[in-house]
Amino acid sequence: MNFKNILQVSLFYLILQSCSSNDTSTTPTDPTDNLETPVDLSSYFSVDFDALPNYANQDIPNYITKDNTPAANPITDEGAILGRVLFYDTNLSSDNTVACASCHVQSEAFGDADIASVGINGTTGRHSMRLVNNRFANGNEFFWDKRAATLEAQTTQPIQDHIEMGFSGENGDLSFDDLLTKLESIPYYPVLFSNAFGTETISEDRIQQVLAQFVRSIQSFDSKYDQGRSLAANNNQPFPNFSALENTGKQLFNQPPVFNNTGMRINGGVGCAGCHQAPEFDVDPNSLNNGVIGTISGIGTDLISTRAPSLRDVVKQNGDTNGSFMHNGAFVELIDVINHYNVIDGTGNNNLDPRLRPAGNPQRLNMTPNEKNALVAFMETLSGADLYTNSKWSNPFID
Repeated sequence: MNFKNILQVSLFYLILQSCSSNDTSTTPTDPTDNLETPVDLSSYFSVDFDALPNYANQDIPNYITKDNTPAANPITDEGAILGRVLFYDTNLSSDNTVACASCHVQSEAFGDADIASVGINGTTGRHSMRLVNNRFANGNEFFWDKRAATLEAQTTQPIQDHIEMGFSGENGDLSFDDLLTKLESIPYYPVLFSNAFGTETISEDRIQQVLAQFVRSIQSFDSKYDQGRSLAANNNQPFPNFSALENTGKQLFNQPPVFNNTGMRINGGVGCAGCHQAPEFDVDPNSLNNGVIGTISGIGTDLISTRAPSLRDVVKQNGDTNGSFMHNGAFVELIDVINHYNVIDGTGNNNLDPRLRPAGNPQRLNMTPNEKNALVAFMETLSGADLYTNSKWSNPFID
């Protein structure tokens, strides 16, 4: 074969190879094959994410002045709805059986009907607090013993507790980092975190922020007390919508007692407002122990329980209680609580609040049956209705 023939064959071969390498006759690629399928939130939640509930700008009575919302974590609709999802999600426990809402139940004013709440590895050492009007308080510390400096810090401690939700990272438990990895793999969380923060990053700090936003959004201001307070110039005036017994109870609640030198009340009211000031009815953050030092187990004493939830919605409007009272669930009915304060037992208690030890003696209020009934009647006026049924605080998941 001469050079010319060789050149012709070579050119033909090159042309054939070029055509083969640029052949576009194969099945075309779908341009959407490499795009992620959008997450359909409606397949998980009974929430309209295009029209979120109002968490950020709820109506608050003008006589409510306390607000512990930090400037760095204001309530947003996107943040609170994410907090609500986390609050009800059992994925936040290591065995997928317990959520925050397992121990803080909406129908119980976000408290627990059980004295000791059930976690994944046993039961809690203290009764679960009601989560009502946590935002409207002077105090920033949380838990009965005030071990969390802020609500934000409080929110993830139960998750990292071996007994409660199991991500302790100790003694064989999964760690909080394991939880973060778990949440990253759940389709709806990257979307919801992006909605709330602008990026899909999931971190403990962000979880704390949105859980705190949701909890702060839980409020109750539709009670008989609120109706009366809106009609009166101040809290001390008789409320026109109150019965005579309820107004008597309000007066007893607000007025300080007059004691003799043995700690016996001889005049005045009973001084509940000394620690639980109206109209928020939060506890004074400087309060010490209230005279209840027992434990749920009945073993030992608990002198460091000095925090208390708001007195709002301690009972439902029909008078049924929202779980037991005190850190150890010692009292079942309101009258039991009143009887406790009527005669304080200071035995073995070196942390008793001085307001309960007048002249160095445990107080004896010497209340009459009518005064006790009046206090119960007044306390029942602090309960609303919306708290228990409003869907903005309910389980967002589709059953």
